[in-house]
Amino acid sequence: MQRNIALSAVAVVGLLGIAFAQQKGAPPPQPALAACGTAGEAEILCGTRSPEDLELTPDGKSLIVSQFVNNRGAAGEGAGLSLFDPVKKTFTKIATTDEPLKDWGDAACPGPIGANLAPHGTSLVKRSNGKWQLFVVNHGGRESIEMYELKQAGGTWSLVWHGCVAVKEAYNDVAALPDGGYIATHPTALQGQAPPQAKGDAKAKGPQTDIFGGQVSGYISRWAAGKGETELPGTRSAYPNGVVASADGRFIYFNAWTASEVHKYDLRAGKETAVVKLAFMPDNLTWTKEHDLLAAGVKGARGDCPPGSGAPCIQGFGVSVIDTGKMTAKTVFDSAGKAPLISGVSVALQMGNAVYIGSFQGDRIVKVNWKE
Repeated sequence: MQRNIALSAVAVVGLLGIAFAQQKGAPPPQPALAACGTAGEAEILCGTRSPEDLELTPDGKSLIVSQFVNNRGAAGEGAGLSLFDPVKKTFTKIATTDEPLKDWGDAACPGPIGANLAPHGTSLVKRSNGKWQLFVVNHGGRESIEMYELKQAGGTWSLVWHGCVAVKEAYNDVAALPDGGYIATHPTALQGQAPPQAKGDAKAKGPQTDIFGGQVSGYISRWAAGKGETELPGTRSAYPNGVVASADGRFIYFNAWTASEVHKYDLRAGKETAVVKLAFMPDNLTWTKEHDLLAAGVKGARGDCPPGSGAPCIQGFGVSVIDTGKMTAKTVFDSAGKAPLISGVSVALQMGNAVYIGSFQGDRIVKVNWKE
């Protein structure tokens, strides 16, 4: 297993506690989460494991849930991809078969990942031939992007594994591109080492160890068939986390988690063009029906939760909608003043007139009404 393994849910929580303890002593215990069911304006839907990322199925009727249960480089109990039915309010493991294809992924792919899949970030795209391709960041058994075809039959969805790209440095999230390639984030690839500064990258300052200090710790890369993976210049940042791409593939948007920032990057020009600051640590990004971005994340490793305590705010979270043209953000949900609903928020996804919120730990997703 590679040295720079992606942070598991347990590791993230541990690091949040360490960040606090190094400053003010042992953190106070977090209050108990609200019970499953209705909690004020929210609905707590239980029955999952660490629903770190969410994708809307092409028919708009179900959610693909990436259950990020990473046990030191192996798939932990409950890991894998599940399907959430918002009508029945159930989570069901997605049936998966294997059919290797040469034009999906890298020719050097070791073969099907099978039950070893420990998924993290995901991205769903429609290929030029009409097939739906699901890219999945994997930490189980190997660091890789696994590539599946999403197929519908008998009123449900299934997956067919077609290929992969195995890598040395752990990814966190992935964004599919129209040409069959992808963009992905390497959040900790620069920790503990001093790689040469990327050309034109004024942010690179060598090895960093304090990721919660908002210092540079990783970068963004691009993979293309026949060309392999290359680092995107000017993307070294403070724990690069969630990433998405515009429909035409020109722009990408990525989160600098510990800096509480969302960055806009022009792939054609090869440079960053804008950044917006948020009041929380944005984890993953998703698209709304109006083609704006939704960002969600915890209030911070060094935030106040509850107010004035200075405790790691793992239960406090925010959701913001971002206008990608103006690169301005507006809060659409804030946990302040509400009962603890969920711990470790990592994603928010619009589905109809509701927003579903997932996390990198726990047993639940949360549904709230869409407000903009």
